[in-house]
Amino acid sequence: MASPIHTVVFPVAGLGTRFLPATKAVPKEMLPVVDRPLIQWAVEEAAAAGCTRFVFVTAPEKSAILQHFSPAPQYTEALTARGKTKELALLQAGLPQNAELIEVYQDQPLGLGHAIWCAKQAVGDAPFAVILPDDMVQHSQGCLSQMVEAHARVGGNLVAVENVPADQTHHYGVLDPASESEGLVAIQGLVEKPAQGQAPSTLAMIGRYIFEPEIMHTLSRTIAAGETGAGGEVQITDAMAQLIGQMPLHGLRFQGTRYDCGSRDGFLEANVAFSLAQASESGDNDLKSKLSRLLD
Repeated sequence: MASPIHTVVFPVAGLGTRFLPATKAVPKEMLPVVDRPLIQWAVEEAAAAGCTRFVFVTAPEKSAILQHFSPAPQYTEALTARGKTKELALLQAGLPQNAELIEVYQDQPLGLGHAIWCAKQAVGDAPFAVILPDDMVQHSQGCLSQMVEAHARVGGNLVAVENVPADQTHHYGVLDPASESEGLVAIQGLVEKPAQGQAPSTLAMIGRYIFEPEIMHTLSRTIAAGETGAGGEVQITDAMAQLIGQMPLHGLRFQGTRYDCGSRDGFLEANVAFSLAQASESGDNDLKSKLSRLLD
């Protein structure tokens, strides 16, 4: 039986250049989807999956991310004095009561594999999850919760996957799939950002991973050797591929709708979709009608 997942890594050191000028002073992960920033949605998803250790791989100029999850005495005192218990609960920012927050820095933008490797000491010798806050998944059960359940069955390394248009595969890490059973795809090969027309399938990885600690050893060897992959960066896809045959590697066809909030279109779609969901939950039929027209 696979070990439970207590630690989650958030690689959030990037500059967010696709959202300039909004991200000149505000980290991209702090941009709001409805009523909370992207990073809080990701933290809530991880907490719902049972994670209690939250590792932020960040940069010195992005201090606002950790500040968002830090105590705020001025708000606590003011809200307590006014008896606003609902607002007080919001200050927890999605963290469980027993949360442990860890901040590490990625000193250079050398790729996702390098960012994950920067969390090596914080992760230790245990399996861990990785969430890219750019990718939001809307479903009654969080994407990471689905993955934790699947990992308990099959162990090894596990990624969230979905089919993408054939003309978009060059933007993703793409699977060379083998057998498939109950939404779990056995992976016999991986290609990071394949050239147009060269992808082995249209089944692509999105920003959710569960890794065994061996992935860190593989990344350490790659970085020590000065090896890079697509785009001249240290690619996590390459490290995963190196471990094929040494441990199980599966892709989970998760339930839900993914929104790429790293793009402006995806960010706007996520705001409308999550607003609509909240309007439905609250019974605000007028707002629900207005939002539904936006999606038509």
